Amino acid sequence: MKFENRRFLRTGVTSLALVASIGTGLSGCAPLMFGGAAVGALMASDRRTSGAQIEDEGIELRSASRVRDSLVDRAHVNITSYNRQVLLTGEVPTAQDKQLVEQIVSRVDNVRAIVNELAVLGNTSLAQRSSDSLVTGKVKAAMVDAKDLFANAFKVVTERGTTYLMGRVSQREAERATEIARGTSGVLKVVRIFETVGDEELKQLLPAAAPGDAKK
Repeated sequence: MKFENRRFLRTGVTSLALVASIGTGLSGCAPLMFGGAAVGALMASDRRTSGAQIEDEGIELRSASRVRDSLVDRAHVNITSYNRQVLLTGEVPTAQDKQLVEQIVSRVDNVRAIVNELAVLGNTSLAQRSSDSLVTGKVKAAMVDAKDLFANAFKVVTERGTTYLMGRVSQREAERATEIARGTSGVLKVVRIFETVGDEELKQLLPAAAPGDAKK
């Protein structure tokens, strides 16, 4: 299996992210939950601090607003933030627009790093986006079904058949997630964007995990 390292923009804080692409698929996440108590439980099971989760939501909202104001309707840009590291996916018409989006997002408060996966292409069709959403759902379901992973440790995005995984995970979790997702139909390629944690740090994070998740 071939791994291909990716470079990303650092924005003042050294990132622990490991970025690698694989020739087939991966991903994972948590089941959908509703209501104030459920949302609180979901936040508590996330390996990010509650403050980081709120910051990530703010980064996504502010970045999307600023990109939309600058590019209007000429691009399709998705912005995903995990622990203040931002993944850019979608399509833009020119290489200049790709760099413009990165510059805009880099100026948003609290952003510490950017992984720019924007493609210089025409916007994808509704059918392609629906297919990507379906693939993401299948990958998430497979991760939830796995009894030896904490599903909430992963955040999943799929774009044009490429599935991206973000999260604070151990090396074992990263490899296990990859193994599971490679068997998911519809995934053409995988890009992993992790903050790797050691065994001692992982032990500190595990008590906050969702009650239904299995312990390593």
